[in-house]
Amino acid sequence: MLMGEYHHSIDEKNRLIIPSKFRNELGNSFVLTRGLDKCLFIYSLKEWEKIISKLRTLPFTKKDSRDFTRFFLSGATECTLDKSGRVSITSPLVNYAGLNSTCVVIGANDHIEIWDKTSWENFFIENEENFANIAENLFEGE
Repeated sequence: MLMGEYHHSIDEKNRLIIPSKFRNELGNSFVLTRGLDKCLFIYSLKEWEKIISKLRTLPFTKKDSRDFTRFFLSGATECTLDKSGRVSITSPLVNYAGLNSTCVVIGANDHIEIWDKTSWENFFIENEENFANIAENLFEGE
């Protein structure tokens, strides 16, 4: 399980350090793509295959299926880490997530999320008061 929050700088060549705690989970090669909520997602190849399997079951006749598949897969790229544990992020992905100097890298169970620091702080502030209600709704009846 991927969990934790780490703050790292993205350099002028759009390289970002992936925390060493996450590197073993990712393996030698992994997939980086657009995420939801204006962040980026990183999946190990094993987890990526699960996502692709689910996408293949979506009916191509449904516009939402086509739109989501385009959104999610068009930005996807297979990546490896350099010797310093950094991933190179393509310009379209940097622009999509609004990544500036400081990024927040979080573990989110089966994937990693990369957020611009300000976006992460805003997300957290906007949702902080709702977390108890969200948890109650998600775990109702357990």
